[in-house]
Amino acid sequence: MTEVKKDLRYIRTRKSIMDAFMMISEKKDFKDITVKDITTEAMINRATFYYHFVDKYDLLERVLSEVFLINLNDEIINDFVLNEEVIVNLFLAITSFNSSLSSRCHNGYEDTIARIIKEQLEIIFYKMLQRQSEGEERNRIASVMLSWGIYGAAIAWSKNSELPPEEYIKLVIPYLTSGFYIEHNKKD
Repeated sequence: MTEVKKDLRYIRTRKSIMDAFMMISEKKDFKDITVKDITTEAMINRATFYYHFVDKYDLLERVLSEVFLINLNDEIINDFVLNEEVIVNLFLAITSFNSSLSSRCHNGYEDTIARIIKEQLEIIFYKMLQRQSEGEERNRIASVMLSWGIYGAAIAWSKNSELPPEEYIKLVIPYLTSGFYIEHNKKD
């Protein structure tokens, strides 16, 4: 299968399907989009669609994951150092991603978007925390808490904040990171 993924035809077809889905999602709610809509727009047959994706939910998940990861600065992920700047940059990437989706897409998949973003953030935070400290279970729990906290802050900001996102997240950071500082400064 890895040889197929390197094939330019495979890449072009996959991109065509994803682009078709994005175009349709600007006009229709996710629940109303069918595989037939996507195959018609992409000018492919159903078998080709199913060769690339399990179903429309798989397609949605892959599109959202890739678009979200593109919004993240590669340096954030590759540096693997959890600090205030990284948290601010992740928050800005989330708010930017959510804003671009709300202007392009209809409703119908907020839960999927939330799950994908939180999963991606958990992975990023876990890698950063593993590099900085030992304790696999502790780092997993911290990754979950940080991902939910940042995503929740981004949603709260988008719904009712008049502050710029940079200022908003700087107010939230002490609440997100206080447990880590207390834990590191704790005397045994």
